[in-house]
Amino acid sequence: MDIRTLRYFVEVVKQQSFTRAADALFVTQPTISKMLKQLEDELDRPLLMREGRKLLLTDSGQAVYQRGLAILDEFRQLESELEDIGSLKKGRLRLGIPPMVGTQMADLISSFRRRYPGIELLIAEFGGLTVQQAVLSGELDVALTALTAETETTLNVLPLFSHPLCAVVPRAAPWLDRTGIALAELGDWPVLIYNEDFALHRHLMRAFQAEGINPQIAVRSGQWDFLAAMAEAGIGIAILPEPICQRLDKSRLLWLPVTPPMMWQLGLIWRQGIYLPHSAQAWIEACRRHWPQGGALER
Repeated sequence: MDIRTLRYFVEVVKQQSFTRAADALFVTQPTISKMLKQLEDELDRPLLMREGRKLLLTDSGQAVYQRGLAILDEFRQLESELEDIGSLKKGRLRLGIPPMVGTQMADLISSFRRRYPGIELLIAEFGGLTVQQAVLSGELDVALTALTAETETTLNVLPLFSHPLCAVVPRAAPWLDRTGIALAELGDWPVLIYNEDFALHRHLMRAFQAEGINPQIAVRSGQWDFLAAMAEAGIGIAILPEPICQRLDKSRLLWLPVTPPMMWQLGLIWRQGIYLPHSAQAWIEACRRHWPQGGALER
């Protein structure tokens, strides 16, 4: 039994005529007669009886008719829902965003919601490496993450924006007259960095290794405000992206650019060679419009 045969049967019962049902469905009467005969043969029982000019339902026919009405209604709802999804009137987007960049995404999320109010955003806030694994496993459709040399080659990558990394120190001596801090100097101080869950951790450790530095790591954390508080308390130097530094208390803390410049590059990632939901495609295009200077690195 298929939907088309069920639709023919229900229409015949409604119209009380094979001819009128054929006209309503834009098919020939022999086609409907053949399909209903096949349905009765498949079910191995009669569904319709003639009494004069009237078509009567057998007990089996009544069951098929009532169930058929419900099934066709569900199918119409499914067709409508699929149409809404295709036109982005409905759907959901599983999006990963690192905690430290949520505020930078607020304007984009707001404009996306205005444009696609029927799309539900399911936002997961994880560090970059966890987000990457969630995309690879299919738990997330698309994610924003820090891009590093270790970013999986099985992912499409869309670079969006980048910011310099800064050393966060107390607003006190010996930092008051400084305009920057060399990466090599960081080996002389306890450092406060993001934990291993964040791509930024790998980025920093690789930079230290390239400089031959064995860093004195005092604190690892996934919370930028905690790292800043530790820097203010004099426990060490926190390494944070410049946009995060702009949210700190300027009366208590200084942030000095690391030299040579170290950039924190953010981009979107999604799996290669898989079906990508319409909502995710719309999000990628929204990011391209929002950051047109980013450029694509789709592998």
